[in-house]
Amino acid sequence: MPLTLQQKQAVVAEVADVAKDAHSVIAAEYAGLSVADMTELRNAARESNVYVKVVKNTLAKRAFDGTDFDCMRDALSGQLVFAFSMEDPGGAARVIKDFSAKNDKLVVKAIAFGGELLDPSELKRLASLPTYEQAISMLMSVMKAPVEKLTRTLNEVPGKLVRTVAAIRDAKQ
Repeated sequence: MPLTLQQKQAVVAEVADVAKDAHSVIAAEYAGLSVADMTELRNAARESNVYVKVVKNTLAKRAFDGTDFDCMRDALSGQLVFAFSMEDPGGAARVIKDFSAKNDKLVVKAIAFGGELLDPSELKRLASLPTYEQAISMLMSVMKAPVEKLTRTLNEVPGKLVRTVAAIRDAKQ
């Protein structure tokens, strides 16, 4: 049953709204996946706060107009499922990478990140990007290191004095 004009407009508006807030999007061909496989993919995506949607390519092209993902326009062909990273740039890549490792019927066709179209081979690199919490943790460890080193250095001065006095005491005994 074909979609009515109002339904098409609603789909375009929904995808455009999601695309406006997303960090990255992955388009993957899902031909041959069963309903159970798609349900498993959607459940994994929901746990990672990744928005997954199957949209007609013509509607996706309209939805991507004026967004960072307009660069995907020429790569949209075939039966595609779109995965949008909502929290961190690598979220969708991790979900798709993990799922495609178990199911070879899901094939990545296009990746868009930061307004650039990436090669599908870049999936692993995008998936390895740290999450927000991991990035903050790495930043804090880098910021904390000089303070720790200064503290150890300042603590060494009285420690060295105590060891010197103890050595003199031992020598006189």
